[in-house]
Amino acid sequence: MEKLTIQEEEVMRHIWALDGCYIKDIVERYPDPKPPYTTIASVVGNLKRKEYVRIIRAGNTYFYSPIVGESEYKRTFMTGFVNHYFKNSFKEMVSFFAKEQKISADELKDIINMIEKGKEEG
Repeated sequence: MEKLTIQEEEVMRHIWALDGCYIKDIVERYPDPKPPYTTIASVVGNLKRKEYVRIIRAGNTYFYSPIVGESEYKRTFMTGFVNHYFKNSFKEMVSFFAKEQKISADELKDIINMIEKGKEEG
């Protein structure tokens, strides 16, 4: 899976949120001043080339549907990020953010609760 640029990732988040859409739908989700239609169309073309979206012809226009799911994308690139920057240790990553005061004790407790809850359900 090829890494997305910041612009591609932003457009892809709109496609995921809409669970497929037309270019005009993506443009409408941006605040003013909106990016040009042609710019978004070009980014979506890159997403097609990278096999993140499929094109479905709908009359005179095209509908773009996600091939790669948002959770799959996050999992792939977060794992790579943790591997590269934190020696493949999520514990090291959380410890880093705690030391930098980017995560509070209450947030850590919430994370622990989510992990324990997930173990009970699994």
